[in-house]
Amino acid sequence: MQQDRFRALVLDQEDGATRAVLKEVPRDALPDGDVTVAVAYSSLNYKDGLAVRGQGRIVRSYPMVPGIDLAGTVVASASPDYKPGDEVVLTGWGIGERHWGGYAELARVKSAWLVPLPRGLTARQAMAVGTAGLTAMLCVMALEDHGVGPSGRPVIVTGAAGGVGSVAVALLAQCGYTVAASTGRSELHDYLKALGASEIVERAELAAPSTRPLESERWGGGVDTVGSTTLAAVLRTTTYGGSVAACGLAGGNDLPTTVLPFILRAVNLLGIDSVLCPPDRRRTAWERLARDVPSDTLDRITQVAPLADVPRLAGEILQGRVRGRVIIDVRATL
Repeated sequence: MQQDRFRALVLDQEDGATRAVLKEVPRDALPDGDVTVAVAYSSLNYKDGLAVRGQGRIVRSYPMVPGIDLAGTVVASASPDYKPGDEVVLTGWGIGERHWGGYAELARVKSAWLVPLPRGLTARQAMAVGTAGLTAMLCVMALEDHGVGPSGRPVIVTGAAGGVGSVAVALLAQCGYTVAASTGRSELHDYLKALGASEIVERAELAAPSTRPLESERWGGGVDTVGSTTLAAVLRTTTYGGSVAACGLAGGNDLPTTVLPFILRAVNLLGIDSVLCPPDRRRTAWERLARDVPSDTLDRITQVAPLADVPRLAGEILQGRVRGRVIIDVRATL
């Protein structure tokens, strides 16, 4: 028997302010889609924080169920690709922004957006990886595609204690890279070293503006989640022919640099997007995540919270106070 109502965190606007309310929603309110998923877990990402707090113009229409990823089990399907009982993962494609997302017990989505749960991962582990982990894996794959290998200079990860950064540090270390982790939180140095970082770089060192277009070559490559002056600092210290995968803007969406790193050192700036990533590359990334991220590492970088905690945690992730990954257990009542 199908449940007629389900719990969801719903965003709406009142007098121009965004309100997040945990409520019971009728099943027939679900948006269009050919597959309905009983959601087990979602996760908390920086973009979710912006959406829940009504910042960044993330949400395109109201009411909206936020949550840009989910993992669960198919309960109804009009698609030949999925049947009830199949375990699936969904990240990106505009869920939680233009289409109701993962902060609910049920989601109705397009089958083309889904990926089968990779063998070797549980639904909970998949959301320990989540959008952040998928993005980190896409960064690592892009660096590999551009010749940045484990035998070269260290690779730096900025915003290393966050979701993308934590997974990137662990992935790179697991793949044999020498990893430098940048953070402004001294209390997390041991955490980052446990993930595999061999060097800690203070955030202030990279965030300081500079008038020098190039500085001494230091990094073979980088994964940048911060943008702005931090990304500029990484670019001007990347070695000849190195590459930097850029996937975030926690420090700003500007880039105060010159063309000199690109035309004098042949540095590659690689833009990484996980929202509209093609299905084949997306599946490859998930298969590698299932293979390359040890389960004990996932346990080390994650905490679990119920839906009711999302509004509070949204503020914390925007203020840089969240370590690693937060799994949202949508079925938990406390």
